[in-house]
Amino acid sequence: MVKCNLSALMGARKLKISDVVRDTGINRSTVTRLYHETTTRIDFETLEALCKYLECAPGELLTLSD
Repeated sequence: MVKCNLSALMGARKLKISDVVRDTGINRSTVTRLYHETTTRIDFETLEALCKYLECAPGELLTLSD
């Protein structure tokens, strides 16, 4: 199962969903689904935008768990 660590990364930086939406231009519902780990897919453009914004690698944002 793929786990999204967006909430942990945002928490470490004290960011709100509204901050990420405003600064990246990603749709609010997309960020919310990623934050709550209810999404079933992610576009490469979204992944790239989040990684650039959070200054992290894709492997830090998305991890594989058992």
